[in-house]
Amino acid sequence: MPIEKRKVWALVMNSTHARILRDLGAGGREAGAAPPAEIEFRIDAKQLGDVMADRPGRSFASFGGGRRSAMEYGSDPLAEETRSLIRDVIAELEKHQRRNALRELAIYAEASVLGELRKMLPGPLRALVCKEASANYLQTPPQELSAALARDLGLLGPR
Repeated sequence: MPIEKRKVWALVMNSTHARILRDLGAGGREAGAAPPAEIEFRIDAKQLGDVMADRPGRSFASFGGGRRSAMEYGSDPLAEETRSLIRDVIAELEKHQRRNALRELAIYAEASVLGELRKMLPGPLRALVCKEASANYLQTPPQELSAALARDLGLLGPR
């Protein structure tokens, strides 16, 4: 009976972009082999000034004869967009976990995003994490990304 190769999924993420590479290590990445399938998420990168340009408005005071005052933002709008992206990514990973397609997960993310991921990742997914690293692999060209991650995870020999 042949030994089954590890099929690790990798999440590569920053605050506006996430890529999930499926089944790293499957097929051994022979010459000419297709890279693993990918799922991609992206939100438009916004500057805080652009988000804050849509002011929250004004409110009437409950006392003082109809005086109005400016309303404040309840949270950091850019951080909330990142959390929304993380929720979308988690929902996708949970869907594949329920189908039993996801058995090991490696996470590579910017430090701030990694911190939010740790807080938001549900227990069943957290149990599948085989590696966490504060790294930005999103700058790696797509044709080199799967090999770089597989090497980092020890799924391929050195180059």
